[in-house]
Amino acid sequence: MTLVRAGEVSSEGLSARLGRWTHGDGTLAARLSRGIADLIADGELRPGDRLPAERALAAASMVSRGTVVSAYADLAENGLVERRQGSGTRIAGVGAPVASRQRPGRGEALFSALPNAIDLLRTVPQIPALAMQLIRDHQPRLDLALLPETDPAGLPVLRELIADMYRAEGTPTTPEQILVTHGAQQAISLVVNALVEPGDVVLAEEVTWPGVTDSVGLRGGSVHGIPMGPDGLDVDALEVAIARLRPALIAVNPHHQNPTGTRLPAAARHRVAELAAQYGVPVIEDRVVAGISFDGVVPPSLAAERPDAPVIVVESVSKWAWAGLRIGWLRADPVLVRRLRGARQLADQSTSVPAQLIALDLIARADDLRRENSRVHQQRLRLLERLMAEHLPEWTYDTPRGGLSLWAALPTGSAAVFARVAATHGVSIAGSAAFAASVSPDDHIRIPYTATDDMLAEGVRRLGAAWTEYRREGLSAV
Repeated sequence: MTLVRAGEVSSEGLSARLGRWTHGDGTLAARLSRGIADLIADGELRPGDRLPAERALAAASMVSRGTVVSAYADLAENGLVERRQGSGTRIAGVGAPVASRQRPGRGEALFSALPNAIDLLRTVPQIPALAMQLIRDHQPRLDLALLPETDPAGLPVLRELIADMYRAEGTPTTPEQILVTHGAQQAISLVVNALVEPGDVVLAEEVTWPGVTDSVGLRGGSVHGIPMGPDGLDVDALEVAIARLRPALIAVNPHHQNPTGTRLPAAARHRVAELAAQYGVPVIEDRVVAGISFDGVVPPSLAAERPDAPVIVVESVSKWAWAGLRIGWLRADPVLVRRLRGARQLADQSTSVPAQLIALDLIARADDLRRENSRVHQQRLRLLERLMAEHLPEWTYDTPRGGLSLWAALPTGSAAVFARVAATHGVSIAGSAAFAASVSPDDHIRIPYTATDDMLAEGVRRLGAAWTEYRREGLSAV
């Protein structure tokens, strides 16, 4: 049966494709919302497709119009559809004949800690003692700082040092392959702006850093989430999605993935590079926390797995040296770097020269800084696990082998609802919705272990109190 014809979705076709959607947990409206969301995630409903009128779908599905109204409202609240007077309900993204309204980015929630609340939203580590000493001892090279012009791609001496670092890690790199940016997020945004067109599909892990999904959304593209397992991305599912959806870009975070903390095995890493080369699809590899490793295991980049694969490596100093120093970079094919260099020049001309000069000192000691950072956060993770055992013994998680956060599963209920209860106890947290690439179960909380020991202890104590209230009031059944 044809589901979509000329962008219009018939009520009979949609009802047929939804199948036995009335079976399952939750209200009828919630089940209908999930069924439509699954069709969007699978690519059967595309950006711009117009859903049936509420009354027509209600008649075809033999439910009340109120059920359809509630389901559409839920989809709109989650950004999956757009509802406009005179245009009906359309799948979000470019393709509709009217301009779509940009919804607030998911990532915005991670920077919205309540006043006077303990912030367990962001993974912002304290600056290591070694980094503080390097900054105090820094002597800027005035011959470089006083240059009348600076290269949008970065200082040549810094690009050379970053290339040296990649070569030492096992990824052959030339300075011409490096573009210095204002942090890793700018690098991601530059790549997305260059490679993603309105209506394009981007593949990413089903839960991922919202800076990826927000950047794609601003371009009018859509992100299709790939299922994950205990070791990270399901590479078999990735290949199926590549063949079926023909994505413009793939974005992965394979080592100490944010937020799950998973680590992709060597064979799966190699296969991702093979797929990129086979299908010619560019891959962004986010390595911002790859070097924060508690067992010392840090593989070379995906670019080292297959030199002819179009892999774009993104990294920064923010997570292992100094979060306040907005120095990041990308490693890519020199042709793409030249293209992005031009876009960078239009955006903000170049990166601060004094910041680049400080980065020279920090990157020269990258191995030492990463080891110190890993040691500190492994100790803090152990503290968090003790706190979880005391205050949240029902919650479950896989202990990460690196990175900066714990991905904890609630035994029951909604992460979004619990986050609101936690806020009343003076602690700000983020649940599954903040990281969902498309549709994801609302059942996990990310807990960073970057706060000081005292703040972390008090934050988890408050979460425990919030969880007690959540269960006592029966909110987990909502």
